[in-house]
Amino acid sequence: MIEVALHGAEFFARHGYYPQEQQLGNQFIVDIEVAFNPAGNFNDDKLSNTLNYEQLYLIACEEMKINRQLLETVVQAMVDRIKADYDFVETIKVRLKKLNPPLRGQVEASSVTITYHK
Repeated sequence: MIEVALHGAEFFARHGYYPQEQQLGNQFIVDIEVAFNPAGNFNDDKLSNTLNYEQLYLIACEEMKINRQLLETVVQAMVDRIKADYDFVETIKVRLKKLNPPLRGQVEASSVTITYHK
């Protein structure tokens, strides 16, 4: 099993349930971990034998641009895109952190994580 991951991808977005969150926006951090059984031989050093983490980043970029109320919806959209684009993956784990969520006390981040197992 091979795991390809993207850690700490930073985005500004307007996800949030409350109108002020959608108006002001916030900083978000995305982590994506994808595991699969290799089909090719890594001795030939070809990108086609693995999952390109640049593509994971592009999926995250595209989904973060779509304003949504729930972080769960954003994360599920990323999981669904990865499943559709890479049908050979065995597990997908996506975590989305909202930095400094608008709460009454000091909170570093809130987060939603979805894990998919084939």
